[in-house]
Amino acid sequence: MTTDEFRRNTDNFCYRHPDRQSFVLCQRCLRTICPQCQIPAAVGVICPECLRQQQKGLTTAQRKAERQWSRPRAVRSIDTRPLVTYGIIAVTALVFLVTLIPGLGTQVQGWLAFNSGLVLPGGPLPFQPWRLVTVLLVHSGFWHVGLNMLALWMIGRSLEPLVGRWRFLVLYLLSGLGGSVAVSLLAPFTWVVGASGAVFGLFGALLVIGRHIGANIRGIAIVIGINLALPFVLALFGAIGSGSFLGALEAIRISWQAHVGGLVVGALVGLIYARTRALRQRTMQIWLLVGLTVALLALLAIPVIFYV
Repeated sequence: MTTDEFRRNTDNFCYRHPDRQSFVLCQRCLRTICPQCQIPAAVGVICPECLRQQQKGLTTAQRKAERQWSRPRAVRSIDTRPLVTYGIIAVTALVFLVTLIPGLGTQVQGWLAFNSGLVLPGGPLPFQPWRLVTVLLVHSGFWHVGLNMLALWMIGRSLEPLVGRWRFLVLYLLSGLGGSVAVSLLAPFTWVVGASGAVFGLFGALLVIGRHIGANIRGIAIVIGINLALPFVLALFGAIGSGSFLGALEAIRISWQAHVGGLVVGALVGLIYARTRALRQRTMQIWLLVGLTVALLALLAIPVIFYV
């Protein structure tokens, strides 16, 4: 076909824009339409005139449905930033910086550190039960606070968005409480500082929740095992020189009791979260958490009976 014949053939140009060449046909009227006139349809494309005719034949219900589904919908934005994790790290770091101030630092540690004698009514020390939790804010040195906050940051980034901010905070505090209760039961009248119990609680919760959602928890289990065994391994090497395993265990100044207590309580809280995930089970979840808190506080009666 010659060029003149091509140009004279109107089928080679858009019927609405004769100066625009096209080879696409409207699937309804089979006329040539350019890209500007092409409107996506269920099959292929149609021209604006056919679209208007099609819309005229729609019923009221069909027009309403078409407007509803063609309207842009707002997508709810969910904030998954671990703000509670960042907040705990910020407060803990601030308290640690305060403890570095000469003169004031010793007093702050004395106000916040934990000793089981402080939760024994009628015991040798003043009754200050809030120290069961404030112990999470004070640390013995830079490496102590650094490693704990690093672990909190690593776990919190994954666990907090998974369980929610308030549940994560409750998990952290209950795990810390569990660590303090374990120290009261297994190492009475021992001064301890640090958030290790709470951090191990996060490990325990992540282990249980990961197991329930079908995640690979082998790596988490290995990390927990290494951290639990570390104090005893160090004490074993220390006992070679000193001849006393218990003395060497005490000398390394790692509260394995808080680690175990936090791990157990964190696993229990994780189990509660995993088994009461449905919205209708929220009340049950709250009561189970309250019951666990009461049970932990009730365990403090054992040191009262045997040590006071």
